[in-house]
Formats: sequence, C-alpha cells, structure tokens
Amino acid sequence: MAKGSRLNSLEDLGGLVFSTGDSPVNEEEEINTLPPGEQYLEAHFSNKGRGGKTVTVITGFQGSEDDLKALGKMLKTKCGVGGSVKDGEIIVQGNYRDKIMNLLRKEGYHVKRVGG
Repeated sequence: MAKGSRLNSLEDLGGLVFSTGDSPVNEEEEINTLPPGEQYLEAHFSNKGRGGKTVTVITGFQGSEDDLKALGKMLKTKCGVGGSVKDGEIIVQGNYRDKIMNLLRKEGYHVKRVGG
C-alpha cells in the first residue's frame, strides 16, 4: 500500500483478522498472601507530586490485590480519612504514619519507619 493512500474496504488491510471472541490469555498465577508475621512493611511520609498535600504511603505488602485493598480500607477507616490503593502501595491522605504503624503492629505486621 502506498504512502498516503486511503483504505476503501476491509480487504485493503491485507487479510488481517479481527476477532472479538475469547482468546487464551496468560492467566496470572494466584498470589498467596503471606501471614502478617512474615510481612515487612515500610511507612513513608510524602508530599511530592501531590500538589503539596501530605500523604502516608505503605509499601512492601506481599500478597493478592484483594488483600491489599482490604488492608488499605481498614487503615483508611480507622484513621477516618480517604486514600487509595495502587501499584502495590497503600496511600492514606494526611500524616498518620505513627497511628498507622501502631495499627499494623497490632495486626501482627512488621513495620519500619522510613524517612523523617
């Protein structure tokens, strides 16, 4: 097909097949969540890239996305604030690092304070 030419019909695509059916997709293995006593989490304090808003970031969780979301929901509920769970991190709005560290220790997690 020449540069700048237009497609007039699907046949002009050269025999490509478009499928909307189910195709075998690499299914991810189910990730088993480690028990709290074997988890080593880090509690960070950050305000970079968030318009000056302060947040507490929890990293290092090893387990399924559902378990991470459940832990994030519990922390946000206990602190009475909003936040999110993405990219394997729990982000809680506000500087609640000490309170979150205490909550996680009560749940049996090993928590390390990182940064100032």
